Amino acid sequence: MTGTEQSTTPQPATPPAAYTPTDRTVPARGAQKASYDRELVHSILDQGYVCHLGFVRDGAPVVLPTLYGRVGETLYVHGSTGSRPLRMTGRADPGLAVCLTVTHVDALILARSAFHHSINYRSVVVHGTAHEVTDPQERRVALDALVDHVVPGRSEDSRPANAKEFAATAVIRLDLHEVSAKIRTGGVNDEPEDLALHHWAGVVPLRKGYDTPIPDPDLAPATELPDYLKTL
Repeated sequence: MTGTEQSTTPQPATPPAAYTPTDRTVPARGAQKASYDRELVHSILDQGYVCHLGFVRDGAPVVLPTLYGRVGETLYVHGSTGSRPLRMTGRADPGLAVCLTVTHVDALILARSAFHHSINYRSVVVHGTAHEVTDPQERRVALDALVDHVVPGRSEDSRPANAKEFAATAVIRLDLHEVSAKIRTGGVNDEPEDLALHHWAGVVPLRKGYDTPIPDPDLAPATELPDYLKTL
């Protein structure tokens, strides 16, 4: 393109700073802990990689733990093409109504009273309709995103799925429209009359960390630990 030419590719509009609350995303209790801030939602999603995917199967609720990856305003979940929820999102269907959740537990809150025990946490709840991803290019992007969401940089340091593996893997997408975050921070909230009780109370912080990587015994000679694992 020359300096006088203009791109005809439509540019995506800048999304608003917050998601719009709905009846399903406004909690019945603890509404003051809820947030619809887009950057906060993204940060909570990006700091985890295990979600719980809920849906209704044969009239009964089902919740499955699985991996996910985020690309912009879309979450991708993958599984076997024979997986029931993946088949229920097939192109011939209107999609699958789901509820996806991600939670980080940051601390245990030990109060003097059993009633006021709690945890500090960050969570995201996404409501929507999941659809099967059928476009090959988008599926490749989604699978790379799933790998990199767990270990950033890993997709470029592993063999891509071959045709057989690609055909055996299904991907569903869930757009971030009906979304809320909920956070609890701070310390103990005991009743004033309980403060003199001789029970230990306070916060027990929790930490997430990684131990030293253990190389596979069949690792090819001279294969060094990649930088993205050294800094993980």
